[in-house]
Amino acid sequence: MLNKSILFIILLFFINFCFSQEEQETVPTKETDSIQTALAEQDMVIQDSVSFIKSKKEFNPLAPSKAAFLSALFPGLGQIYNKRYWKVPLVFGAIGGSIYMYTYNNDNYQNFRTAFKRRQAGFTDDQFYDINGDNTVGADPDLDLDDLEYQQERFQRDRDLWLVVAIGMYAFNIVDANVDAHLKQFNIDDDLSIDFEPYFDLNQVTNSPNYGMVVTIKF
Repeated sequence: MLNKSILFIILLFFINFCFSQEEQETVPTKETDSIQTALAEQDMVIQDSVSFIKSKKEFNPLAPSKAAFLSALFPGLGQIYNKRYWKVPLVFGAIGGSIYMYTYNNDNYQNFRTAFKRRQAGFTDDQFYDINGDNTVGADPDLDLDDLEYQQERFQRDRDLWLVVAIGMYAFNIVDANVDAHLKQFNIDDDLSIDFEPYFDLNQVTNSPNYGMVVTIKF
């Protein structure tokens, strides 16, 4: 009877030992598989980031200078180089309108200046003496010397102002092409994003897992 009890106890001890060994072997296997899976996912994220960076266009530092040179050579060419075609009519309108206003005021200035000089010389045949052609003989002129002098100075002042505006529009056309070329090289496509990924790593010293979060910013 005693021998049977001893044998039963030994049998129970052996079965318990076998199950303990099997459990210890199973847990590291599952943990190792999860670690390998997490490391594989992390490698995929890194490879995707590298591929993303390689696929981007390279920065061209000479593009802004070239755009500015083209706009200085002929207004609007820099905008065409930057593929901002909608800006070309605006450039032509701004510079062309300024040149037109300069020409208009300069023509009027020259007309009043010529009339003023002839009136001082004693002539009465200028276009401002009898504008409508209905003055009677001996009547006062429609515009006297003071009027001619005032109009001459006014158109001269406006002419000089529009000259400054035209030069400013020309310079602005160059600056716009240069700045636009700079901004055009910044990446503003749909790939700009912020992504959050779980992080898992195995400590090589303590052989224990480390958990965390990886923030991936694409720009």
